[in-house]
Amino acid sequence: MEKTVWHFINSGKCSPSFNMALDEALLEWNSRGEIGPVLRFYEWEPATLSIGYFQSVDKEIDMEQVEKHGLGFVRRPTGGRGVLHEHELTYSVIVSEDYPDMPETVTEAYRVISSGLLEGFRNLGLDAEFSVPRSARQSEELKNPKSGVCFDAPSWYELVVEGKKVAGSAQTRQKGVILQHGAILISLDEDKLVSLFKFNSERLRERVRKSLPEKAVAIDRLVDRTVTVDECVEAFSTGFEKALDMTLVPLELTDEQLAYVKEIEEKKYANDAWTFRK
Repeated sequence: MEKTVWHFINSGKCSPSFNMALDEALLEWNSRGEIGPVLRFYEWEPATLSIGYFQSVDKEIDMEQVEKHGLGFVRRPTGGRGVLHEHELTYSVIVSEDYPDMPETVTEAYRVISSGLLEGFRNLGLDAEFSVPRSARQSEELKNPKSGVCFDAPSWYELVVEGKKVAGSAQTRQKGVILQHGAILISLDEDKLVSLFKFNSERLRERVRKSLPEKAVAIDRLVDRTVTVDECVEAFSTGFEKALDMTLVPLELTDEQLAYVKEIEEKKYANDAWTFRK
């Protein structure tokens, strides 16, 4: 039996607004039946703080620190909390909700899609596993996080190594299509990350800063060698192929498709009305 073919895109370094616009365009094209399922990898130029769809810039983000560090800033179409995209590889999966054996619930769909990440970390020699709350208290903490920092705590079926979060993901469903994207940590500057957020008190900020190394870990803290972005692309692309039992075939965007992405970028993700909306 032939394996299902998925499109594969490795975008490299792109602007924050282009990255989000392309993910949205891929979702749109898939909903129209113009393309099939997609696995995409990308990086960020400049390094960027992305925030979730529901987050409040005024209440949660210290824009002076964002500008001080020369970071890009963008609001994602997905939920979740703030992510510093600096020393990492971002992935996105675009797939129809009625894809064979895709669970209807968000949580279980996370498990299926994130199994590609699980295999990818194993390809790098890491003993990764899914996070599953083991107590009512842990489950409640997922619903009511103490901060706007994504890597402050793992959610259901995110990836952990030695109990620490190594990848953070977010998902949205629109027009019958699932978009899940997330950050695979290669290295992490905890001090910079925490400085970008507002806290109710400096005491809470310090507590989050001190606890981050116990809750999140980057690949460079887990291996005694340098792991490159290219190595990660190879490890995770083959991981997704194995986990989802499919074959990846490169997709080259046409000039017309790129123009459509630019249109979304200008109207939405590069527009302050979207980024700083209440």
